Amino acid sequence: MELDISGARILWELPLELPVLGKLRISETMVVSWVVMILITGLCIWLTHDLKEENISKRQALAEFIVEKANNFVTGNMGEKFRYLVPFVSALFATSVVSNLISLTGLRSPTADLSTEAAWAVVVFIMITAQKIQTNGFGGYLKGFTTPIPVMTPFNILSELATPVSMACRHFGNILSGTVINGLIYGALAVASSALLGILPGVLGDVLSKIPILDVGIPAILSVYFDWFSGVMQAFIFCMLTVMYIANAAEE
Repeated sequence: MELDISGARILWELPLELPVLGKLRISETMVVSWVVMILITGLCIWLTHDLKEENISKRQALAEFIVEKANNFVTGNMGEKFRYLVPFVSALFATSVVSNLISLTGLRSPTADLSTEAAWAVVVFIMITAQKIQTNGFGGYLKGFTTPIPVMTPFNILSELATPVSMACRHFGNILSGTVINGLIYGALAVASSALLGILPGVLGDVLSKIPILDVGIPAILSVYFDWFSGVMQAFIFCMLTVMYIANAAEE
Protein backbone atom coordinates (compact mmCIF):
# COMPACT_ATOMS: atom_id res chain seq x y z
CA MET A 1 0.00 0.00 0.00
CA GLU A 2 1.42 3.39 -1.03
CA LEU A 3 0.91 6.30 1.32
CA ASP A 4 0.35 9.67 -0.29
CA ILE A 5 1.34 12.50 2.05
CA SER A 6 1.79 15.11 -0.66
CA GLY A 7 -0.93 17.15 1.01
CA ALA A 8 1.09 17.50 4.20
CA ARG A 9 2.23 21.11 4.36
CA ILE A 10 5.91 21.68 5.02
CA LEU A 11 6.06 25.17 6.52
CA TRP A 12 9.82 25.40 6.65
CA GLU A 13 10.40 25.51 2.90
CA LEU A 14 12.30 28.40 1.37
CA PRO A 15 10.48 31.75 1.22
CA LEU A 16 8.25 32.20 -1.80
CA GLU A 17 9.82 34.49 -4.39
CA LEU A 18 7.31 37.02 -5.71
CA PRO A 19 7.61 39.09 -8.93
CA VAL A 20 10.52 41.46 -9.29
CA LEU A 21 9.71 45.18 -8.93
CA GLY A 22 12.39 46.92 -10.97
CA LYS A 23 15.70 45.91 -9.39
CA LEU A 24 13.99 44.97 -6.11
CA ARG A 25 13.16 41.29 -5.65
CA ILE A 26 10.12 41.04 -3.40
CA SER A 27 10.01 37.95 -1.19
CA GLU A 28 7.23 36.47 0.90
CA THR A 29 9.10 37.55 4.04
CA MET A 30 8.99 41.19 2.93
CA VAL A 31 5.27 41.07 2.15
CA VAL A 32 4.33 39.41 5.44
CA SER A 33 6.61 41.82 7.33
CA TRP A 34 4.61 44.72 5.87
CA VAL A 35 1.40 42.95 6.89
CA VAL A 36 2.77 42.67 10.44
CA MET A 37 3.63 46.38 10.53
CA ILE A 38 0.17 47.32 9.22
CA LEU A 39 -1.50 45.15 11.87
CA ILE A 40 0.56 46.68 14.68
CA THR A 41 -0.04 50.22 13.40
CA GLY A 42 -3.77 49.59 13.15
CA LEU A 43 -3.86 48.14 16.66
CA CYS A 44 -2.00 51.15 18.07
CA ILE A 45 -4.38 53.58 16.35
CA TRP A 46 -7.39 51.67 17.69
CA LEU A 47 -6.03 51.51 21.26
CA THR A 48 -5.12 55.20 21.40
CA HIS A 49 -8.22 56.59 19.70
CA ASP A 50 -10.43 58.97 21.69
CA LEU A 51 -8.43 58.95 24.94
CA LYS A 52 -10.05 60.49 28.03
CA GLU A 53 -8.92 61.58 31.48
CA GLU A 54 -12.05 60.33 33.23
CA ASN A 55 -14.51 57.48 32.68
CA ILE A 56 -12.02 55.69 30.46
CA SER A 57 -13.06 52.77 28.30
CA LYS A 58 -11.78 49.20 28.57
CA ARG A 59 -9.80 49.84 25.39
CA GLN A 60 -8.00 52.80 26.95
CA ALA A 61 -7.44 50.81 30.15
CA LEU A 62 -5.76 48.10 28.09
CA ALA A 63 -3.59 50.69 26.33
CA GLU A 64 -2.52 52.22 29.65
CA PHE A 65 -1.79 48.76 31.05
CA ILE A 66 0.49 47.95 28.10
CA VAL A 67 2.33 51.28 28.40
CA GLU A 68 2.80 50.80 32.14
CA LYS A 69 4.22 47.29 31.69
CA ALA A 70 6.59 48.51 28.97
CA ASN A 71 7.81 51.37 31.15
CA ASN A 72 8.35 49.05 34.13
CA PHE A 73 10.20 46.50 32.00
CA VAL A 74 12.69 49.00 30.56
CA THR A 75 13.24 51.20 33.62
CA GLY A 76 13.27 48.20 35.96
CA ASN A 77 16.10 46.52 34.03
CA MET A 78 17.98 49.57 32.74
CA GLY A 79 17.18 52.49 35.02
CA GLU A 80 15.32 55.76 34.55
CA LYS A 81 17.96 57.26 32.25
CA PHE A 82 17.01 54.71 29.58
CA ARG A 83 13.30 55.55 29.59
CA TYR A 84 13.71 56.92 26.07
CA LEU A 85 14.18 53.33 24.85
CA VAL A 86 10.66 52.29 25.89
CA PRO A 87 9.17 52.91 22.39
CA PHE A 88 12.00 51.01 20.70
CA VAL A 89 11.82 47.97 23.00
CA SER A 90 8.01 47.96 22.83
CA ALA A 91 8.06 48.08 19.04
CA LEU A 92 10.67 45.30 18.93
CA PHE A 93 8.59 43.09 21.24
CA ALA A 94 5.33 43.72 19.38
CA THR A 95 6.93 43.07 15.99
CA SER A 96 8.53 39.86 17.21
CA VAL A 97 5.34 38.54 18.84
CA VAL A 98 3.09 39.29 15.87
CA SER A 99 5.69 37.92 13.43
CA ASN A 100 5.96 34.72 15.45
CA LEU A 101 2.21 34.20 15.80
CA ILE A 102 1.15 35.18 12.29
CA SER A 103 2.02 31.66 11.16
CA LEU A 104 -1.23 30.59 12.88
CA THR A 105 -3.12 32.26 10.02
CA GLY A 106 -1.30 30.18 7.41
CA LEU A 107 1.20 32.88 6.43
CA ARG A 108 4.90 32.18 6.68
CA SER A 109 6.37 33.82 9.76
CA PRO A 110 8.98 36.49 8.92
CA THR A 111 11.01 35.28 11.90
CA ALA A 112 11.42 31.92 10.16
CA ASP A 113 13.77 33.81 7.81
CA LEU A 114 17.22 34.51 9.28
CA SER A 115 17.44 37.85 7.46
CA THR A 116 14.71 39.27 9.72
CA GLU A 117 16.48 38.49 13.00
CA ALA A 118 19.82 39.48 11.47
CA ALA A 119 18.47 42.96 10.70
CA TRP A 120 17.13 43.33 14.25
CA ALA A 121 20.42 42.13 15.72
CA VAL A 122 22.45 44.59 13.62
CA VAL A 123 20.29 47.48 14.87
CA VAL A 124 20.73 46.35 18.48
CA PHE A 125 24.49 45.90 17.95
CA ILE A 126 24.79 49.46 16.63
CA MET A 127 22.93 50.73 19.69
CA ILE A 128 25.21 48.73 22.01
CA THR A 129 28.33 50.06 20.28
CA ALA A 130 27.01 53.64 20.36
CA GLN A 131 26.32 53.31 24.09
CA LYS A 132 29.86 52.03 24.74
CA ILE A 133 31.38 54.91 22.78
CA GLN A 134 29.15 57.39 24.59
CA THR A 135 30.21 55.98 27.97
CA ASN A 136 33.95 55.53 27.41
CA GLY A 137 34.69 57.70 24.38
CA PHE A 138 35.92 56.32 21.07
CA GLY A 139 39.46 55.84 22.39
CA GLY A 140 38.21 54.04 25.49
CA TYR A 141 36.02 51.81 23.32
CA LEU A 142 39.00 50.76 21.21
CA LYS A 143 41.17 50.33 24.29
CA GLY A 144 38.62 47.92 25.71
CA PHE A 145 39.56 45.38 23.05
CA THR A 146 43.08 45.14 24.51
CA THR A 147 41.97 44.13 28.01
CA PRO A 148 43.10 42.31 30.04
CA ILE A 149 46.19 41.97 27.82
CA PRO A 150 46.83 43.14 24.21
CA VAL A 151 47.21 39.58 22.92
CA MET A 152 43.49 39.07 23.63
CA THR A 153 42.49 41.73 21.06
CA PRO A 154 41.49 39.29 18.25
CA PHE A 155 39.40 37.24 20.67
CA ASN A 156 37.72 40.34 22.08
CA ILE A 157 36.84 41.48 18.57
CA LEU A 158 35.34 38.05 17.80
CA SER A 159 33.41 38.20 21.06
CA GLU A 160 32.03 41.60 20.11
CA LEU A 161 30.92 40.40 16.69
CA ALA A 162 29.42 37.25 18.19
CA THR A 163 26.80 39.29 20.04
CA PRO A 164 24.53 40.08 17.05
CA VAL A 165 25.18 36.65 15.52
CA SER A 166 24.15 34.80 18.68
CA MET A 167 21.05 36.98 19.17
CA ALA A 168 19.87 36.44 15.59
CA CYS A 169 20.60 32.71 15.47
CA ARG A 170 19.03 32.04 18.88
CA HIS A 171 15.73 33.63 17.94
CA PHE A 172 15.73 32.22 14.40
CA GLY A 173 16.67 28.70 15.53
CA ASN A 174 13.93 28.47 18.13
CA ILE A 175 11.20 29.77 15.81
CA LEU A 176 12.34 27.65 12.86
CA SER A 177 12.61 24.51 15.01
CA GLY A 178 9.02 24.92 16.18
CA THR A 179 7.89 25.39 12.57
CA VAL A 180 9.80 22.32 11.42
CA ILE A 181 8.45 20.20 14.28
CA ASN A 182 4.89 21.26 13.47
CA GLY A 183 5.42 20.35 9.81
CA LEU A 184 6.83 16.94 10.77
CA ILE A 185 3.91 16.32 13.15
CA TYR A 186 1.41 17.08 10.39
CA GLY A 187 3.23 14.70 8.04
CA ALA A 188 3.53 11.92 10.65
CA LEU A 189 -0.15 12.18 11.62
CA ALA A 190 -1.14 12.05 7.95
CA VAL A 191 0.86 8.84 7.55
CA ALA A 192 -0.58 7.37 10.76
CA SER A 193 -4.12 8.27 9.73
CA SER A 194 -3.66 6.68 6.32
CA ALA A 195 -2.17 3.51 7.84
CA LEU A 196 -4.86 3.10 10.52
CA LEU A 197 -7.88 3.83 8.33
CA GLY A 198 -6.43 1.85 5.45
CA ILE A 199 -6.99 -1.30 7.53
CA LEU A 200 -10.75 -0.92 7.04
CA PRO A 201 -12.05 -3.25 4.33
CA GLY A 202 -13.24 -2.29 0.89
CA VAL A 203 -14.05 1.13 -0.49
CA LEU A 204 -14.48 2.58 3.01
CA GLY A 205 -10.81 2.01 3.80
CA ASP A 206 -9.69 3.37 0.45
CA VAL A 207 -11.66 6.58 0.92
CA LEU A 208 -10.93 7.24 4.60
CA SER A 209 -7.22 6.45 4.25
CA LYS A 210 -6.88 9.52 2.03
CA ILE A 211 -8.36 11.82 4.69
CA PRO A 212 -5.80 12.93 7.37
CA ILE A 213 -8.32 12.73 10.20
CA LEU A 214 -5.62 12.69 12.90
CA ASP A 215 -4.45 16.11 11.67
CA VAL A 216 -7.59 17.58 13.22
CA GLY A 217 -7.23 18.64 16.86
CA ILE A 218 -3.91 17.11 17.88
CA PRO A 219 -1.66 19.70 16.15
CA ALA A 220 -3.77 22.47 17.69
CA ILE A 221 -2.93 21.22 21.19
CA LEU A 222 0.79 21.11 20.40
CA SER A 223 0.50 24.56 18.82
CA VAL A 224 -0.24 26.02 22.25
CA TYR A 225 3.42 25.44 23.08
CA PHE A 226 5.26 25.61 19.74
CA ASP A 227 3.40 28.69 18.48
CA TRP A 228 1.85 30.60 21.37
CA PHE A 229 4.17 29.96 24.32
CA SER A 230 7.41 29.65 22.37
CA GLY A 231 6.60 32.63 20.12
CA VAL A 232 5.89 34.98 23.01
CA MET A 233 8.81 33.65 25.07
CA GLN A 234 11.34 34.10 22.26
CA ALA A 235 10.17 37.70 21.76
CA PHE A 236 10.60 38.33 25.49
CA ILE A 237 14.08 36.77 25.55
CA PHE A 238 15.22 38.84 22.55
CA CYS A 239 14.01 42.05 24.20
CA MET A 240 15.54 41.08 27.55
CA LEU A 241 18.92 40.47 25.91
CA THR A 242 18.61 43.83 24.14
CA VAL A 243 18.02 45.84 27.32
CA MET A 244 20.67 43.92 29.30
CA TYR A 245 23.36 44.33 26.62
CA ILE A 246 22.67 48.07 26.32
CA ALA A 247 22.55 48.52 30.09
CA ASN A 248 25.84 46.64 30.53
CA ALA A 249 27.42 48.78 27.79
CA ALA A 250 26.64 51.88 29.86
CA GLU A 251 28.49 50.43 32.86
CA GLU A 252 31.69 49.35 31.13
